[in-house]
Amino acid sequence: MGSTAQPRRGGDTRQRIQDVALELFAEQGYEKTSLREIAEHLDVTKAALYYHFKTKEDIVVGLFQDLARPIDELIAWGETQPQTLEVKKEILHRYFDALGHAAPLFRFIQENQATMRDLSVGDTFKDRTLRLTELLQRPEGTLADHVRCFSALFTMHAGMRALRDVEGDPEEKREAILEVATDLLVRAQGVTE
Repeated sequence: MGSTAQPRRGGDTRQRIQDVALELFAEQGYEKTSLREIAEHLDVTKAALYYHFKTKEDIVVGLFQDLARPIDELIAWGETQPQTLEVKKEILHRYFDALGHAAPLFRFIQENQATMRDLSVGDTFKDRTLRLTELLQRPEGTLADHVRCFSALFTMHAGMRALRDVEGDPEEKREAILEVATDLLVRAQGVTE
């Protein structure tokens, strides 16, 4: 099965603004970072920055839209597929690939949880996670199975964060995270492999 298209991370000004802002938000915190600082790090005027983004929240919304695009495509694809274990495993793999491209954004989320509760994108991200969880569940699944499917997705989030500073081969880390997430998924399907 093919992979979901990833957001383009080109060298245009809008993208550079997002990348620098995300780095500063993760380092200093969202609240402590000003648009002036972002402009200074880019060596552009505030007016040039305002041309692309009027507020810090606009920058974060743009970042989440970039992340959401491949996830929305994955959800649309998953909704057209038979609800087999193989398709559900493919959903996990594709989701993990999308997360890999958005690792800096997830660092921002972890470091700025209080801010995330106040930003409009938090609920949108939550809705997508719930839709993915529904794709992974089986109709006759128990509440515990639902928790396993939800946990499979968050195992990938937490695993990326927890293993970021652990010595080791990145591919081995990736495989370990996917193994644990897949184990949860398989158990939720009532299948023994």
